[in-house]
Amino acid sequence: MLVSSTRLISFRKFIIRVQLSRFNSASALAQFSPAAQYPVSEEQVVYTFRKDCADGRFIDLNASGVVESFYNLKNDPNLACSFFTQLKESGFQHNVDTYAAFIRVLCHWCLDRKLQSLLSEIVGSKESDLGFDITALFDVLSVNSGVLIWVLDMLVKECVSVGMFDEAIDALFQLKRRGFVPRITSCNFLMNGLIEHGKVDMALAIYGHLKMKGNFEEARDVFREMVEVGVHPNAFTCSTYIEGLCSHKRLDSGYEALRAFRAAKWPIVTFTYTAVIHGFCSEMKLKEAVDVLFDMVNEGVAPDVYIYGALIHAYCKTRNLLQALALHKDMVSNGIKRNCVILSSILQCMCEMGMVSEAMDQFKEFRDSGIFLDKVLYNIVVDALCKLENWKKL
Repeated sequence: MLVSSTRLISFRKFIIRVQLSRFNSASALAQFSPAAQYPVSEEQVVYTFRKDCADGRFIDLNASGVVESFYNLKNDPNLACSFFTQLKESGFQHNVDTYAAFIRVLCHWCLDRKLQSLLSEIVGSKESDLGFDITALFDVLSVNSGVLIWVLDMLVKECVSVGMFDEAIDALFQLKRRGFVPRITSCNFLMNGLIEHGKVDMALAIYGHLKMKGNFEEARDVFREMVEVGVHPNAFTCSTYIEGLCSHKRLDSGYEALRAFRAAKWPIVTFTYTAVIHGFCSEMKLKEAVDVLFDMVNEGVAPDVYIYGALIHAYCKTRNLLQALALHKDMVSNGIKRNCVILSSILQCMCEMGMVSEAMDQFKEFRDSGIFLDKVLYNIVVDALCKLENWKKL
């Protein structure tokens, strides 16, 4: 790694400057940290070797510090790349947050080749080596829709280039799951790759998805044509159709289609149930939403954080706090990680019901458990305390 002496000195000073202690509530509340907009899931301390001619000693860096370092280096992509490499060479285990922070720098400067190389490294690595599931990376990147779409577009191409077609289709799933439309170039690249590898049935399923946007009668014709030629729709096609019905407020038809597909032994995944439950919650049809939840559990499909989040938010909206807390407890007992959106819904509900003292107790429990609390959640608590003139209690 070639760096000028002047630049190396400033880089050393920079590393020292970003050394951070354990993330605490005061810094989040003040919102002084530029990295606050990029949540860090958990702390990781690393000893990064600094080639200092004086004593060559080690210094401490944690995940929060690394994320903030990349934020401060966003206007110097070359130095950011050097920093990323130096950390890896020094034994630092990059986690989902540091990868996401580095990816934002690459996207900001349109460094496609470097981003493609990084994604290739991620795709070629085992989850046990990375320390996180790639879905978690999408969750962190979803803060910025432009970055997420760009990364998933390149990820689809990377997966196709190495013949990982299931992963490429799953990447498109991830985009739609978060309410974004995949680029037509991504879909074309995927279909061309499928055809070149003789996977015409999968290409036809993708084409069916593109063809049937908003036209459900035509969509049924596509399904019929696929069955007639002996091609069974894959999970992506089934979920897209059901999601389309639900997004157009045809919830009963969507749930009916789900059960029909399931009876036909067509692939039904968690996202398919998510689309139906989210639709019922949006219409505040909570009994129907819970029925679908029980149905999927009985079928052996585990609900995810998005399903719990939709239900908890809906119950909080109706001020049914007991049911919201019961779902929250069930989610935690099933090993599903809580997020700021769910916690904010619960605290907001408590405050609106005049349960400020209980909200503070719940807030402290969240904070002490080490969960990242974003500025929205802090604002809820601060607003409640200010009304009670108990600001110092925070």
